[in-house]
Amino acid sequence: MPQGDCTHQNYGQTSSHLHRYVFRIDGLAALHGPYQGGAMVTKPLTFAGDQLTLNFATSAAGSIWVELQDADGQPIAGFAKADCDTIIGNEISRVVTWKGSSDVSHLAGKPLRLRVELEDADLFSIKFQYCP
Repeated sequence: MPQGDCTHQNYGQTSSHLHRYVFRIDGLAALHGPYQGGAMVTKPLTFAGDQLTLNFATSAAGSIWVELQDADGQPIAGFAKADCDTIIGNEISRVVTWKGSSDVSHLAGKPLRLRVELEDADLFSIKFQYCP
């Protein structure tokens, strides 16, 4: 096919064009972790709520883990990466759990950092919320 020939988008007709675009809900930009892995650490922050939710997508081989750290970057007991239940899939609002528990209410209002590790995954947003 000669360079500049766009017949592949016209389905053989010069008078018709068909394009399909899909936008993820709340996902126009993402933090991407490659297959080899990557991490992100937030600045110290405070929150209100009792759960942390993620909007994310992983490949079939991908994973995400969230570690909660004190303001100095030390893992908070019970919220280290090793305690985080592995997060896989493609969801707009998944509650993060550590050893099966999602309750972070006792940390609300205290400065902490989030360390998010991603392997072949995209993180679109994080949100602290009250359990519905």
